[in-house]
Amino acid sequence: MNIVALIVSPLIALITGLFFLGLSRKISARIHWRYGPPVYQPFIDVMRAFSQKSITHGNFFDFGIILSLTGTIVLVLFLPIGGLWALNTGGLIMFLYLMLLGPFGIALSGAAAANPNSSIGISRNFLLALAYEVPLLLILLAVMTDYNTISLVEIVEKQAATGMAISSWRLVIPGIAYFLILPAILGLRPFEITGAVQEIASGPIAEFGGKHMAFYTLQHALQTFVGIALFVDIFLGGGTLFGLLNSLAGTVWVDILEIFIFLLKMVLVLFIGLFVNAVYPRFRIEQAMQYLWKWPTLIAFVGLVIVAIIN
Repeated sequence: MNIVALIVSPLIALITGLFFLGLSRKISARIHWRYGPPVYQPFIDVMRAFSQKSITHGNFFDFGIILSLTGTIVLVLFLPIGGLWALNTGGLIMFLYLMLLGPFGIALSGAAAANPNSSIGISRNFLLALAYEVPLLLILLAVMTDYNTISLVEIVEKQAATGMAISSWRLVIPGIAYFLILPAILGLRPFEITGAVQEIASGPIAEFGGKHMAFYTLQHALQTFVGIALFVDIFLGGGTLFGLLNSLAGTVWVDILEIFIFLLKMVLVLFIGLFVNAVYPRFRIEQAMQYLWKWPTLIAFVGLVIVAIIN
């Protein structure tokens, strides 16, 4: 366990995730010919929410959002952020299981609130998670089979020697499949179903306020970071320099540069996702499930078969 990464990684993820939430609002607004809020608005929202009075609906209401936030923080510890990572045990298998803690915790709090809109949002949240978990499992199996490891760190290190996975003809198909499900993982349109304000008043978080809303915003920011960072790590080589600046290898400057490159790749992926978010209308839940179990799943399965045959 890297003690420095144990502290620094969640801070980087939290700050970056909140920045991405603000950037998402700003870019979407500009695409729609609006001015939009400032990029730092999510930071203000969190501080204001912590300063407001919070109403609880019982112990499960409090515990659920803490479980969701904690589970997402643990996910961050498994992610190589450039050359920085805290945990390297369990690999992608454990990562896939831990991804369920976020939706489960939110559902636990929403159920304790006993709001009909929350109940609808919870059912949509679980159905959506079930829909994208199937192609995601096939994608991760293809990556693990091709690199013959379950370790995220080893996958990034092997890409540093052989090039980005997305540039490999064996893994380009699973990479496309991941990009097709990425908006669903991030909750962007056309998969903005769980918290559809126009239909179910924000769904599971309809009863959230004060510190509960602050914790949810932090969890949402971290979840956004995790979804994009996982794609960057397994398909874009993380923050690896691919042989550049070998003379500085092992120095702190290379470590900082790798983190910067990693975050830059994340911004590029976010930009593409935001253009999709700004253009497409929202799916109904049955449309979303039909789409996710059709094209991304089919493409991911074909990619897994190709990798299995080659290996």
